[in-house]
Amino acid sequence: MNRRKFLAASAAAGIGFSIAGRLKAAPWKTTLHKALIGVPNEEVFARWKEAGFEGMETTKWQALPREAAAARKTAESFGMRIHSVLFGWGKLNGGEAALSEDVTKMEIALRAAQDYDADAVLFVPCKIGGMPIPRPRDFDIRFDEDSGHLEQVVAGDNSRYEKYIEAHNHAVDASREGVERLIPTAEKTGVVVALENVWNNLWVTPALFTNFVASFDSPWVKAYFDIGNHVKYAPPQDWIRSLDKLIVKCHVKGFKLSADRNSGKFCNIRDGSVDWPAVRKALEEIDYNGWMTIEGGNLSPDEHGKRLDLIIAGE
Repeated sequence: MNRRKFLAASAAAGIGFSIAGRLKAAPWKTTLHKALIGVPNEEVFARWKEAGFEGMETTKWQALPREAAAARKTAESFGMRIHSVLFGWGKLNGGEAALSEDVTKMEIALRAAQDYDADAVLFVPCKIGGMPIPRPRDFDIRFDEDSGHLEQVVAGDNSRYEKYIEAHNHAVDASREGVERLIPTAEKTGVVVALENVWNNLWVTPALFTNFVASFDSPWVKAYFDIGNHVKYAPPQDWIRSLDKLIVKCHVKGFKLSADRNSGKFCNIRDGSVDWPAVRKALEEIDYNGWMTIEGGNLSPDEHGKRLDLIIAGE
């Protein structure tokens, strides 16, 4: 090889390495937005804006129209947004009176969200307990895809868990009825009913929860995926890939598994057992462009912001 060919080959190799380096360092295609949970006021928005946050999920679900509109205006003055309303727990499996009460309250929350210019209300329909329930790693669930009813929860003999299966299936039916009653108000207000995976002993596997949310076949019923809540059942990235386009919002939370992986405790984000780079990759795969709202933890807004930046960067 003469000198000219050697220099040309070297230059081509250099370009190749340069391109490879740029490809490796290429930014994510999806855009994730930073938020915290709180009650809107000027001082809070100023502090959070300084820490690099873009929005808030508010717990003031019962705000009157004037109050919500004022909070929205304050957020906008800081270039921020109240993107979601946290309603929380429901009692839909407590009978008709409880169902009607919860539907009425949720309708209030949906209208408040409209006044905030939020696009979702977080709702947990039901919870059950007080009976034998399998340990997280012992679950081997089989269910009917049409009804969402459990057929088995462990391999082999399920007699020990008959009451759990019965209570679970009743809660599924009650939850479906309650959420279906909310769809007309959700459509009218333009606000999504966002169902969260939470420690209510229901829908404890990705396939089961995905089936329930998808069963409404409505753009007004989606999943609010909490990254830390169900680590003991399956890695968060598995839940994300299963739910896919059903995810409308994400809570960012840390969880530290116990040695036997059947329990654990919540912790600050980027501590614990969550594989955050795998979570970021999964969010990219499903083309999630949305809010990442930190829930819990005992860090300052500044430290929370720095840690969330690393998660968003895939580190």
